[in-house]
Amino acid sequence: MSELLLIRHGETEWSRAGRHTGWTDLPLTTAGEEQARALRPLLSGRRIGRVRASPMARALRTAELAGLARPETDAELREWDYGGYEGVTTAEIHRGRPGWYLFTDGVAPGPEEHPGESPEQVGARADRVLARIAPWLDADEGDVVLVAHAHFLRVLTARRLGLPAAAGGLFTFETGTVGVLGSEHGRPAVVAWNARSL
Repeated sequence: MSELLLIRHGETEWSRAGRHTGWTDLPLTTAGEEQARALRPLLSGRRIGRVRASPMARALRTAELAGLARPETDAELREWDYGGYEGVTTAEIHRGRPGWYLFTDGVAPGPEEHPGESPEQVGARADRVLARIAPWLDADEGDVVLVAHAHFLRVLTARRLGLPAAAGGLFTFETGTVGVLGSEHGRPAVVAWNARSL
């Protein structure tokens, strides 16, 4: 069976500052572009069958610089809708909401066009993505690559492993790194995480 490669986009100004970045479409920093280019050797040794990416510029640019030509875009690979917490750091949220934890508490309501998502809503979105790519993984025609965002990919990882969406909090995910989900004895398993080389 093919493996599922998850790539978190390279660094942006907001990711470097720890600001929640959902719908705000920021470019990669120079360091973020270097992170993306550094993935080329890791990916060049893989047999890649399909590539899908978030439509956000930071994900598409990461795919391009990593050598993943013309990925299919999938709107459901976008980052968590942080609602009222867009652009806000965890430390700032804790000032008014001590003990807040994204993966269990969700976000404050935002504007009408970005109302925010609960962990369960993000989990349902991840489940839909996983259902769409399942035939490609089963066909064993090469690895499937998803280029997207940290919090969403952490939830998707939890769901792939049969865990609740809140378990995404167990997987930190650095900018410009790769997570590899494969299998062991027929069950989904983490093969590599936060990898810059394999």
